[in-house]
Amino acid sequence: MEANKIMNANLLDIIFDGRNKEYGAYELRATYERRLTRALISTVMVCLLVVGINSIPKNMLIKNEAQLYVQDVELQDLKQEEKKPELPPPPPPKQEPPKVEITKFTPPVIVKDEEVQEQDEIREVTKLEDTKIGTINQEGAKDDGIVAPPIEKGTGIVEAPQAKEEDYDQVFTSVQIPAEFPGGFDAWNRYLERNLNRDLPIENGAPPGKYVVVVSFIVDKHGNISQVKAENDPGYGTAEEAVRIIAKGPNWKPAIQNGRNVIFRNKQNIIFMVVQEEK
Repeated sequence: MEANKIMNANLLDIIFDGRNKEYGAYELRATYERRLTRALISTVMVCLLVVGINSIPKNMLIKNEAQLYVQDVELQDLKQEEKKPELPPPPPPKQEPPKVEITKFTPPVIVKDEEVQEQDEIREVTKLEDTKIGTINQEGAKDDGIVAPPIEKGTGIVEAPQAKEEDYDQVFTSVQIPAEFPGGFDAWNRYLERNLNRDLPIENGAPPGKYVVVVSFIVDKHGNISQVKAENDPGYGTAEEAVRIIAKGPNWKPAIQNGRNVIFRNKQNIIFMVVQEEK
């Protein structure tokens, strides 16, 4: 700044001499007093407004006020009359058929007079014309064609039919738990793969196809195998090989019926497959 202008310049112009006044700091310092004055005036007006509102009576501000009344209410226990279940009407009385006079038939027996009892006394034929003849003496109406047999009292005990005892020494063909190869189905397959001569039908000239042999055999109570035979014979030596593989095998798990080991006739399929080789 030139020396002749320093005397007339203010402090802010001297500080920002040669600097960028458009950066913003110059503007903020130049308007500082003005902004401070506005802030003070705004603060005074807000304070006066708050004081003025607090000085106004409350009855002028609240026009309507809802009043809430709390009153205790006692609930009375109203006992409702329990409706008694209506009893079903009593069943009609059983009407027994009218009793008919019955005279006991006494076959003639020659005994002494003092040994004859009153109920065994032979009635006169004239007294039997209007009465029924039966095995007991019964008082009732005269016979007018109504059939009323006498009611004979029994023991009232009904015997339940006795269950037929099952013979556990017979050979069963149907049981609750059939006989099983030891180790189950997987062990049976492994046994066949290791011991069965699957190439036997090929060696005997069997054409391509599936050959199923049904082998029946007895598994006793201890799992022993006996009476091994082939139920069918597809040929080419398959039946003999199937019987051999069952007969030479280990003991089976015995069949179970009602919790007991029983003798069981089992049937087992053995399958031979002949596949045509591709050239």
